[in-house]
Amino acid sequence: MAEETFVPRPSPLLGLTEPLRAAADLASLLPGSLWLRGAARGDGHRVLVVPGFTASDRSTVVLREFLRRQGFDARGWELGRNLGSPELRDALDHLLSRTLDETGAPISLVGWSLGGVFARNLARRRPEGVRNLVTLGSPISGSPTRTRAWQLYRQLQGEQDGNGSRRFARGPRRDPPQGVPSSAIWSRSDGIVPWQIAREQPGPERENLEVLASHLGLGVHAAVLYAVADRLSQPAGQWRAFDPPWWLRPLLRPER
Repeated sequence: MAEETFVPRPSPLLGLTEPLRAAADLASLLPGSLWLRGAARGDGHRVLVVPGFTASDRSTVVLREFLRRQGFDARGWELGRNLGSPELRDALDHLLSRTLDETGAPISLVGWSLGGVFARNLARRRPEGVRNLVTLGSPISGSPTRTRAWQLYRQLQGEQDGNGSRRFARGPRRDPPQGVPSSAIWSRSDGIVPWQIAREQPGPERENLEVLASHLGLGVHAAVLYAVADRLSQPAGQWRAFDPPWWLRPLLRPER
């Protein structure tokens, strides 16, 4: 494998201002409520939303409630806080199997930050059970050691130089899932995850959407909600690249 290009961590200023900027992203729901009424409608299929590092389903309530209003069967993962433990791999496999038994059809996955890494890895292992994949500010194309959450991750895993952390840092997650349409939503102003490693690799049925948002605000930003609904609304087997309306392009645009 070729040596990885060095990616700097997000600036300390971006990290320190994350809570304030996330509050502004949440506030975007008020002026954005008018055009969110015109967001794409779902067909009722199941959508599993995976929270970010140290977060639980409470962090994805806004996103899930919006998707439900749009006609999707959006659910939380119901696995508590995402502390990145290795056991979550088997738990997610079991959850997907149980969900497929309930629905009888592939589901869509939406993952925020570390949740996007887990969702993407699940789609790689079980592509037959996944209809669409959307990641929000997830370190999917580079080492998570460059994120500002890495040291906390190692501490919570009880490791200083443990093999588990090293495997997670260099793991095979960079290979995109085959046969699963994937959309990566990322921000240059992300104060936690370097934007350079939050983008999907170019390829068929894969795209990158750049949004003006904080990392902590990705799941509550009106433009992100609009884009997620649009991506999930596509009929199975009829994927198309995102083409935002003109009035949304100042906030969110495809990477060409």
